[in-house]
Amino acid sequence: MFGSKGKTRQKQADAVMKALGSPAWLESVTVDETGRAVLVIEADPADTAAAEALRMEAEGKAGLVPGIEKVTTVLTAVRHNHSHNHAPAAPKGGSAPLNLTPSPRRVQKGARLSDEAMQQGAPQRQQGSVAKIPGISRILVVASAKGGVGKSTVSVNLAAALAKTGMKVGLLDADIYGPSIPTMLGTQGAEPKGSANKKLVPVEAHGMKTLSIGYLSDPDAPMIWRGPIVMSAITQMLNDAEWGTPEDPLDVLVIDTPPGTGDAQLTIAQKVPVTAALIVTTPQEVALADVRRGAAMFTKTAVPVIGLVETMSYFQDPAGNKHYLMGHGGGKRMADALGLPLLAEVPMLQAIREGGDNGVPAAIGDEETAKAFHELARKVAIGLDTLETKAPPEIVFED
Repeated sequence: MFGSKGKTRQKQADAVMKALGSPAWLESVTVDETGRAVLVIEADPADTAAAEALRMEAEGKAGLVPGIEKVTTVLTAVRHNHSHNHAPAAPKGGSAPLNLTPSPRRVQKGARLSDEAMQQGAPQRQQGSVAKIPGISRILVVASAKGGVGKSTVSVNLAAALAKTGMKVGLLDADIYGPSIPTMLGTQGAEPKGSANKKLVPVEAHGMKTLSIGYLSDPDAPMIWRGPIVMSAITQMLNDAEWGTPEDPLDVLVIDTPPGTGDAQLTIAQKVPVTAALIVTTPQEVALADVRRGAAMFTKTAVPVIGLVETMSYFQDPAGNKHYLMGHGGGKRMADALGLPLLAEVPMLQAIREGGDNGVPAAIGDEETAKAFHELARKVAIGLDTLETKAPPEIVFED
């Protein structure tokens, strides 16, 4: 029997099904406790344009259902049976019917993509194949496969620590849906100006050049953007800004990416001349389980990962005792399993949280608070230099 929460989720799933018109191509709808709807859709792999149009339409309608916070789509491959010429009815709302034939096949744990699908999803980026952006020497993406692990905190403080060494540093906030960089830098009211050549002039903060969608949008307005628009915004902030000149380029641009491994992260990895990636995690297993996915994405797109950073590693009481509230040693175990170095274990410090809230990064604060970030900056700089002289470490995935 369903509990009260289960009944609520089932009602939401039924509402989504109704909003989509219960079409034959919609295999199932489930809604979890966070309000995320998962749509399983049958689509013809030979007609990717139709499948993508179907996905976008379904996600758009499902997202308007009350109580639905997020929509995820799973496309299952079906093939036409040429002995039948019927097509499923169009969804309610007047859309033209799509030539998709239902099939009893289902997505199951352990299922693998067909060889054709694997070829379609093969990495488009090869090292050195993406043209460099004038005025930027190196690009470091800071990523996390899970939200809430302190990725933006690491991005801001790493960039500030690198700038404090005298390097020319830029910081791009590519987290379109949750731009927190302006708050963490104390630049909420800043607005980038236009230059004579019609390019954005980054906002100067704590010795860095910074850009964020938070500078360009109303802080109270929700960013209801789909993948192509998100990537257009990121691309413009990368290419249409005066980060530096060929004669006087940035030493490094740090990009704070959105959490997860979705369209924005994948497109950045494939289409932007990324020098390396840094993965942020917390010690507990629920976060570490996602690190492998993030590392796998960078491996498949030929982006070197220079290491992991573990945040919220421990809390130290006034007596000097360390308390591992989020687990102990998880980051080190995962780094070892992936064949990567653990570059930092950042403790839980009130000063780090206060620095983010007050717009003054902890990396430019007192020596003890800034210590972890200064050491991280040193190792990252060495890692970036090393990548230019030898092949990056190989990530190994073991069962």
